[in-house]
Amino acid sequence: MGPLERIEELIAYVEQAKAVPMSRAAKIDRGEIIAMLEELGGELPAELRRADAMLAERDKIIDAGQREANRIISEAEAEHARLVAGHEVTVSAEHEAQRLINMARDEANRLRNEVDEYVDTTLANFEQFLHRALSGVERGRDKMHALREIGSFQPSDEEEKPLPM
Repeated sequence: MGPLERIEELIAYVEQAKAVPMSRAAKIDRGEIIAMLEELGGELPAELRRADAMLAERDKIIDAGQREANRIISEAEAEHARLVAGHEVTVSAEHEAQRLINMARDEANRLRNEVDEYVDTTLANFEQFLHRALSGVERGRDKMHALREIGSFQPSDEEEKPLPM
């Protein structure tokens, strides 16, 4: 079960908790909530490692694109120099070399933009996930604090039934 499912499970657990009469508080098993939160906490570092790996992969792709662009530019410049040596084709060679350089730069920019867009989308999705996770944890903590505030309340026998799973 992933972190999002764990958060949804926590929310459902708290939402299904039996309400304390005349209060916003609910009766929940503190140990069970803590165990669920600890499991969620254990999963988040894995998600963070995945995000770091994606960033590293993005950097590798950008570096590879830059190396390819530099290689194409070097080849274009070498071709340009060779063609300039032949006097009859000087003008044609300059145009072709410039076209190759522009093409290489355009390709490098295109690759960089695609990679940036992919990483940005992935990071935005991860940011949304973390935001939802944080919101769920905050709601859980708020409900735990509310329960702690009413800790002196003695429930009747009817209210001591275990919470539904």
